[in-house]
Amino acid sequence: MMEEELPMGRRAVLAQGFRAGMPFAIAGALLALSFGVVAKSAGFTPLAAIVMSAIVFAGAAQFTAIAILASGGTVAAAVIAAALVNSRFLPMGAALGPSLPGGPLRRAAQGQAVVDASWAIAGRGDGTFDRWLLFGSTAPQYVGWVAGTVAGALGGNVLGDARALGLDAIYPAFFLSLLVKELGDGRSRLVAALGAVVALVLVPIAPAGVPVLAASLAALVGLHSSARAEAAARRPE
Repeated sequence: MMEEELPMGRRAVLAQGFRAGMPFAIAGALLALSFGVVAKSAGFTPLAAIVMSAIVFAGAAQFTAIAILASGGTVAAAVIAAALVNSRFLPMGAALGPSLPGGPLRRAAQGQAVVDASWAIAGRGDGTFDRWLLFGSTAPQYVGWVAGTVAGALGGNVLGDARALGLDAIYPAFFLSLLVKELGDGRSRLVAALGAVVALVLVPIAPAGVPVLAASLAALVGLHSSARAEAAARRPE
């Protein structure tokens, strides 16, 4: 039987995820507006910028690729750099995978809904994830990202300089809001500090994207250890 008719429980969770994702969707739309302006100024056609957002759906990777192409870099260099920036999704996907049903292909398809905010929203705090929260929170963010790009690419001339409007500050503020939400206990703060130290050490010496991957792996190891410790503490003797 196809899952066209979701049980009310799942519908409620989807709606909950949608509501939780709306603030990030608004922030993402403003950031995408900036991306559309920057992409057009870098020589992209409006259609190319919109298609890129619809397919890639990753702000850091898209801005990285645009920066390399605008400075005269090759397409290969832009793709490799963007892939390295997006490498943080490897440990995120590894953590999410066991919570998704089905075989490898079905899990991979469901994993396309992973973005930073949705991954954090869907986490239950015990190392597992609610996929319906994930789907619900990603939906408005995807719409906002594409819509913002459309507005920026087609109406960027009206807006003027994106930096003068402060749109360049949205992305770091976005990630800071995610981090603050996750620092509710001592273990989480320790894991965040470990990831920060790893990234700071590697930024001056490693290629772009590698510090993010290493910090993500360090955080994943720390969170996995914390989850195992909590599970062991709850286990009846």
